[in-house]
Amino acid sequence: MRYTVVWKPEAERRLAELWMEADDPERFADAANLIERELAIAPASVGEQRVGSIRVVVVPPVGMHFRVNSEDRQVLVLTVWSVE
Repeated sequence: MRYTVVWKPEAERRLAELWMEADDPERFADAANLIERELAIAPASVGEQRVGSIRVVVVPPVGMHFRVNSEDRQVLVLTVWSVE
């Protein structure tokens, strides 16, 4: 069963800004899409655990902090940034 990936509005806005500023927008979009697909399938195995229930994943040129709610089968993307 898949997870629903939900973005905080600030994270979604930042993703759009970073995509528009990227040297290679297609590569940036591909990395973000890959992360989102993985989060929808098995989020607890994506990236690394950080403080509390927050996890981090980096697929250059994109990094994200996210939180998994297994009960609701939902992933909340908290922040996004460029790693290059």
